[in-house]
Amino acid sequence: MISHNRALGAWGEQQAIDYLVARGFVMVERNFHTPYGEIDLIVKRADDLVFVEVKTRSSDAFGWPELALTRQKRAHLLNAALYYLQQHPDFEGNWRVDVIAIRHSREKGSPELVWIENVVV
Repeated sequence: MISHNRALGAWGEQQAIDYLVARGFVMVERNFHTPYGEIDLIVKRADDLVFVEVKTRSSDAFGWPELALTRQKRAHLLNAALYYLQQHPDFEGNWRVDVIAIRHSREKGSPELVWIENVVV
């Protein structure tokens, strides 16, 4: 049986995909594994490649999801993105690392989504 956290994470990733696709992005990869950790989503729009970390919470008991992005996690994301780019030397264009934080509350109905661009500058 899939754990609550995994199910919530998969649900959050799908919410993020739907949100990004509605804004003109195309999915490139989902759950891309690197020696530095997993990249949740890789999307592209025009010449922009975006590596997306999705953080989902069902309550604020452990803080807002975007606060879970520590300095160490940002370093892992940067290294994972650089690894992906090394594996795809034909890519030409701009790239960045974003976070999509999702707060899901059954009481409030629809989830609250916060998109933070360029988190590893």
